[in-house]
Amino acid sequence: MTEPKLHDTVRGFFKTGVPMLRCFPAAIALLFSLFAPAAAQQGPRGSECLAMANAAPRAIPVSVRETAAKPDEVAITYAGHSTYYIDTPAGVRIATDYNGAYTTGRLPDVVTMNRAHGTHYTLFPDPRIPHVLHGWGENGEPAKIALRVADVFIRNVTTDIRRYFGDDSSAEMIRDGNSIFIFEVAGLCIGHLGHLHHKLDDSHFAAIGRLDIVMVPIDGTYTMSLDGISEITRRLRASVVLPMHRFMTPLDEFMRRIGQQFATDMRAERTLTISRDTLPGTPTVIILRGV
Repeated sequence: MTEPKLHDTVRGFFKTGVPMLRCFPAAIALLFSLFAPAAAQQGPRGSECLAMANAAPRAIPVSVRETAAKPDEVAITYAGHSTYYIDTPAGVRIATDYNGAYTTGRLPDVVTMNRAHGTHYTLFPDPRIPHVLHGWGENGEPAKIALRVADVFIRNVTTDIRRYFGDDSSAEMIRDGNSIFIFEVAGLCIGHLGHLHHKLDDSHFAAIGRLDIVMVPIDGTYTMSLDGISEITRRLRASVVLPMHRFMTPLDEFMRRIGQQFATDMRAERTLTISRDTLPGTPTVIILRGV
């Protein structure tokens, strides 16, 4: 309703001769009904990657793509083992599978952890780190993370893990013992699979949503078989695959398992600077220095 029509409607309540006390609640109700939907739209933003995964693909004309403003870039640096540092356009620094041993540059603002082994977490992080996110919950409850820090939204999808060394090997896996972390920033959906121990089912893929960049463990033993992780990588259909947790796995063997639809890009540097506009047109495994 336009502003003049709104004014006319409200004035109509007071020209009918009905006592003002009877008209006033009706007028307030009318105003609330007009403005409440707009107010509701001002609520906190959720996952844009889930919304985009469920939406129909949007075609952008070439002329529009060429003249559109360049999106902000994200820097992703390989520090070692399963730790990548993600630097956002607003200056937020995130470290994945953080244990304090693999560092580069300044202290991170956010760290994520998985507890499969001590190389993927620490119970004594630097107290100056503002946000320490565990991929496991307490008292048997799953971790539930939905955190916005400046320009990045961080959420998790829980997975199960095998029992620790010394535990009963025949016992069931620890349910929701670990997490896949998703970082949504600058129009990019970035996933870190963590210390993944099992195949993902349809509910996992639905909860993950669309990924543009995915970090995958390729050791083939401590986490999953190469066949298993390759199958997951293919189904996620990310534009960029960043290997991690390699140990002695030949990179050629991983490339053979995931299939010829993936290109290979070997880099001499540890940092990948990327934006929504510069994602490769062909799914590409980018191998940063140190991997």
